[in-house]
Amino acid sequence: MIPSRSNILNVVISGSGADLGPACWRMKLPRSLLCSLWCLPLLGLGSLFLLVHLHHLTDSILQKNPGVPVPDGRRQPVLKVPAAARPTNNLRLCPDMLPSNKQPVTKRQTKLLLKSGEEVLQQLRTQASRRRLLSDVCTRYRPAHGRQRITLQQVSRIYVEDRFRLLYCEVPKAGCSNWKRVLMVLGGRASSTQDIPHDAAHYNNQLRRLDSYNRIGIAERLRSYTKVLFVREPFERLVSAFRDKFESPNSYYHPVFGRAIISRYRPNATRSALRTGAGVTFREFVQYLLDAQKPVGMDIHWERVSKLCSPCLIPYNFIGKFESLQEDADFLLHSIQAPNNLTFPNFKDRNPLAERTSSRITREYFSLLNSTERQKVFEFYYQDYLMFSYPKPFQDLH
Repeated sequence: MIPSRSNILNVVISGSGADLGPACWRMKLPRSLLCSLWCLPLLGLGSLFLLVHLHHLTDSILQKNPGVPVPDGRRQPVLKVPAAARPTNNLRLCPDMLPSNKQPVTKRQTKLLLKSGEEVLQQLRTQASRRRLLSDVCTRYRPAHGRQRITLQQVSRIYVEDRFRLLYCEVPKAGCSNWKRVLMVLGGRASSTQDIPHDAAHYNNQLRRLDSYNRIGIAERLRSYTKVLFVREPFERLVSAFRDKFESPNSYYHPVFGRAIISRYRPNATRSALRTGAGVTFREFVQYLLDAQKPVGMDIHWERVSKLCSPCLIPYNFIGKFESLQEDADFLLHSIQAPNNLTFPNFKDRNPLAERTSSRITREYFSLLNSTERQKVFEFYYQDYLMFSYPKPFQDLH
């Protein structure tokens, strides 16, 4: 413990006062003058002692807190995060833009810090708003018979990264291939996302799913890990899935889904189409989607997020959107203290020459349907539209 300035002065004065009196009388000098002469060097020694200890204290602070500047005594600005916007559970903010403790803060760095602070606050507000909306919608649609238990099926799409305590629910056609690459790097299974081809990301990723743990392990991870969900505008996600699986050669979806769809919904289908399953039209695909008696089952690529990830049962900490994928993903990686050189990739490694599915392309496909068909597809994805605050894609929908 370092003595205060007043304590040091008290020690010096009290330790010398017993000898000052007799010396002053013997030399017949004014007491006040002689005492002052004796006290000056003692005061100097005390000040030097205090400065040395303050110097050691400063060094110890710098060593224990690298990269954090020591306040210089002036009033420091404080960013106050609104209570509603604070991260929940174990979502952590880890800004690394602070200047070195041995360099003065420049005007440019100050502007960057302020900008970074505003961006962080905006992201926190956005996340709080998305979670609040999801909670409100879930409350509206929650069954009246009380809380449900989470089944193994409901966590079967959730990937686990134990090193960074992360749970990611896979939503196909919403950046899931690149998210698997990121999880592989975080888990030490690859050194860079650039080195992971598409098939390796999906079929040889060695990632564990949450349903592979016992019930205690599942419950503990759901309680303490950062739970992440990325979503996409439902009509756009549907068109993206159709283009990927039915407009390009595919050794699984054409013979399994394509043949069944053509057989059921295409009058006078040719033998070639029935044999290969190639050439499914978007209207035929929508007919299959809306059919209560589907000739083949549902597929995760066009299943609703409300079914895939059970967002009304699992309290997701972070809800990202495909429309702001890069920004949301990089903010999340920064928040969990991922390596600084890891950023979210922007690969399009299936059909790389094809134009990415956009809102314009989506409208072109849905213009092939009549208003009744569009309305039925909207009703099919209605909860996803409500939960994740997507506006109606066509004005005639209700």
